[in-house]
Amino acid sequence: MNSATTAAAVQYRLKEWAAQIRECQNRPAGMSVVDWCASHGITKADYYYRLRRVRQVCLENLPPETPAQQIVPVNTCILQQKTQSGSGIQQGLSVSVNGFFIHVTESTPMPLLAAVLKVVRNAQ
Repeated sequence: MNSATTAAAVQYRLKEWAAQIRECQNRPAGMSVVDWCASHGITKADYYYRLRRVRQVCLENLPPETPAQQIVPVNTCILQQKTQSGSGIQQGLSVSVNGFFIHVTESTPMPLLAAVLKVVRNAQ
């Protein structure tokens, strides 16, 4: 077998195993893993081997870890509560850089903040 065929066979097998694992995890209440395995014609050891392999492949395919973001302490006196007629802006930090403005709160998604800062950096 060539490497492309082998890789395709491995991927197919892993997909089958992942489907079996999902099915086992959704087994009826009160049914043990051993009972489920017996009813599907596999051994308990084989089930756990498949579970381990699927988890291993999932972990190998995770995106590389992003570096930890440094948290900068902010003095509470610069946090402000703004309320504009009807639109309640949450307590947070208003950031203005080179004419660009964003109000950052605890619920501000980090990807959004990163995108805004990237645009600001590229605009300079």
